[in-house]
Amino acid sequence: METAQKNGSDLHLSPGYYPTVRIDGRLIPLTDYKVLDSQTLESMAFSIIDDFKKDRFKTEKELDFTYELKGRIRFRSNFYLTRGKIAAAFRLIPTEIKTLEELRLPPILKIFSKLSQGFVLIVGPNGHGKTTTLAALIDSINKERAEKIVTIEDPIEYVYTPDKCIIDQRELGQDTLSFGKALRSTFRENVNVIMVGEMRDYETMSAAVTAAETGHLVFGTLHTNNAAQTIQRIVDTFPPSQQAQVIAQLANTISGIVSQRLIPRIKGGQIPAVEVLIANSAVRTLIRERKFQQLNLVIDTSFESGMISLNRYLANLVKNKEVSKEQAEFFSLNPEELKELMKNY
Repeated sequence: METAQKNGSDLHLSPGYYPTVRIDGRLIPLTDYKVLDSQTLESMAFSIIDDFKKDRFKTEKELDFTYELKGRIRFRSNFYLTRGKIAAAFRLIPTEIKTLEELRLPPILKIFSKLSQGFVLIVGPNGHGKTTTLAALIDSINKERAEKIVTIEDPIEYVYTPDKCIIDQRELGQDTLSFGKALRSTFRENVNVIMVGEMRDYETMSAAVTAAETGHLVFGTLHTNNAAQTIQRIVDTFPPSQQAQVIAQLANTISGIVSQRLIPRIKGGQIPAVEVLIANSAVRTLIRERKFQQLNLVIDTSFESGMISLNRYLANLVKNKEVSKEQAEFFSLNPEELKELMKNY
C-alpha cells in the first residue's frame, strides 16, 4: 500500500536492505521499517503465491506473476534468488489506463491506433513506460471501433474494460505455453488486433511478422534503443538463411517504431521523451536494402511527416524548461549532437 500512497513505481525487497521504493526514478529506502532478513522475506513471499507458483519458483528459481492487494492495487511481481536467498520486485500497475494526451505523448502516436493492419513496436529500456503507452493505444482502439483484440502477456498487467471491442487477455503459463504458440493460435481466432507483451525470441518474432503480413494489426515491445537498432535486432534473431525473407516481410509490414524514455522533470515527476519512425517509401526501401542505420537520417529529415528524433524531442523539453540539460544529455544516444541543438537554450 505504501508504494501506491507515495506515488512510487516499484517496491524492492532484498535481504540485508530496508524495503525500498522507486519514486520518479530514484530509490528511496523506507527506514521506518526494519532491515529485511531472509526468513521474513521467504515467509512473506510464500504467503502470497499458491502451491503451483511455489513449485514453479523452486524449479526455475525465478517467478513472474501478478499480485492483487485487497482487490484494488495490482503489481507485476518477480521473485528471484540472490546468493541463495529470496528477493522480490513489485511494479505498481495503475488501475486506470491513461490516454496518450494524459501521458503527455505526442499526438502523432494516435495514427497507430487508426490502422487496420501492420506492425507497430514500442521500444526502449526496461521501466520506461512501454507497456503504459501500449495500453493507451489498445484502449484507444477499444473506445473507437468494434474489433476483436487478443493480448498475450507475461504476466497480464493492465486489465481492459471492454467498450466497443471484444478483448481476450492471455497470460503466459496460465492461458498459453508460449508467446509463439499463442500468436499462431490467433490465426484461428478471428482476431483483428494482437498485442504481444514482449518480443523475446525467434519464434515470437516470426509469428508476429507473419500475423502482420496476413492482415492483422500487431503491437509489441522490444528492449532496444531506437528504430535502427530495433530492425537490426529482429533480423539478427533469425538464422542467416531466413534473414532475406524477414527483411522483405518487415519492409512490407512495419508501420511505426516508437522509442521512449521517462525523464525526471525539473518540477518533479517524469515526462516521456520519444523518437517516432513512421514507415513510408523511404523507410521501406532502406529496410529492403539493409541500410538500417540510415533510418536515423530519415527520422531527422521527416519532421513534416510526423517523425520525431529523440534529440530534437529532448532539446524541446529543455527549451520548454521541462527537463534539465544534464538529464537530457544523460538520456541522449548522441549527446554531442544534442549539445549543438541546445546551444541557444
